[in-house]
Amino acid sequence: MDEKSSSSQQRLLIILLMALLFGVIMIQYVCPSKSECQMFHQLGSWFTVGSAAGSRISGKETQDGLHKDPYIAEDRALARFVPRFNFTKSDLNRVIDFNIKGDDVIVFLHIQKTGGTTFGRHLVRNIQLERPCECHAGQKKCTCFRPGKKETWLFSRFSTGWSCGLHADWTELTRCVPSRMDSREAPKNQPKNQPRNYYYITILRDPVSRYLSEWRHVQRGATWKASLHVCDGRSPTLSELPSCYSGDDWSGCSLQEFMDCSYNLANNRQTRMLADLSLVGCYNVSTMSEEERWAVLLESAKRNLRGMAFFGLTEYQRKTQYLFERTFNLEFIAPFTQLNGTRASSVEVPSETQHRIRQLNQWDVELYEYARDLFLQRFQVARQQEHRQAKERRQQERRRLRGRFTAKLGKQLKPTEKSHLTNNRTVIDEEQRGEKVAENTVESEVLADWWDLDENSTVEDYIDNVEQW
Repeated sequence: MDEKSSSSQQRLLIILLMALLFGVIMIQYVCPSKSECQMFHQLGSWFTVGSAAGSRISGKETQDGLHKDPYIAEDRALARFVPRFNFTKSDLNRVIDFNIKGDDVIVFLHIQKTGGTTFGRHLVRNIQLERPCECHAGQKKCTCFRPGKKETWLFSRFSTGWSCGLHADWTELTRCVPSRMDSREAPKNQPKNQPRNYYYITILRDPVSRYLSEWRHVQRGATWKASLHVCDGRSPTLSELPSCYSGDDWSGCSLQEFMDCSYNLANNRQTRMLADLSLVGCYNVSTMSEEERWAVLLESAKRNLRGMAFFGLTEYQRKTQYLFERTFNLEFIAPFTQLNGTRASSVEVPSETQHRIRQLNQWDVELYEYARDLFLQRFQVARQQEHRQAKERRQQERRRLRGRFTAKLGKQLKPTEKSHLTNNRTVIDEEQRGEKVAENTVESEVLADWWDLDENSTVEDYIDNVEQW
């Protein structure tokens, strides 16, 4: 009787412990970390610290007792978002057959205050190449030659300099780059009627943050007066593109003054720099109404963005690196990071002022939402393809091991019925063990990557420390 009572008590205790552990796990799902549920998270850590210390997913530590997603959204948004726009398969499956040993060229369209300086440095200093770029202290430009040739594969600020003008836009680059490259390095392996491939890339940023960052940069004395703004073969006249200030620069201007200048190029800069300005008469605003003009520019910017080989978002550094590497089949040496503070983020702006900035940049706001949707859809498609490829590699490895074990055991078979039955059972056991070994081996190889660093979780930027031109 005592034994039955003791057994019942043990079973009851086990059931209570399992219920408690289940409750702790559910609390961690329901209550996000750093929320009002801190006490529950602390309680959960007492139960999960043991398993978290010894648990790894291909070298990735767990966090809060749960396996940490290497691609948890970098802005604390939902990891799985709901797409708003429909894109074609060619828009989403963006993989470039970039031939660095041939005549292909990557062209970086650098929009002000989007993080282009840091990304540009990644391109010349942080890519694993057969022939790395040569960068020397004290020099602003690096030499990025192809393997075995004295020809450049990268057209950017830190490789060729501002060869088409300071912060040249889409209109300028698409007309300037081919002729400039051909004058410097005539393609040797291409037929005369087959031009070399130019792959355009850029970085976009949240419009409000970018606008505030540009204001702070101008406030410190930046002017970008050397920009040419060439369109249809000429630069704009002073009446077409007036200046917002009368002196040498606009240093010390207030945010209100910055917003009040109606022809400030900071307004909707990303839309304008990605669009074909020749569609609206360049900088001659008298050809159509302002609403019609910007509607045309927005559609042009969206079309050009879709057609670009690659674009990244400042707010998604890890995903930007991942998509660039997958698009061009190039790998960076060190992972991109998301820094916690910028001059723009340190500015306390009232909500009504932020609303005014969004109104001034309404076309950039719409473009950014479109770009973000396309960017995240491309990321999802790329990850799904990666998972399918990993599954195929596991299946191939299992088939290879199955064939190896079968061939090895087949040599040991004897021409007797008993031996056949015995060896058949052995083959089945060995196949099952082989499949398990293969699956575990390939899983660890596929999942082991460099995304094991902690993700910062705020909409952050990393750029305002170097763009002094």
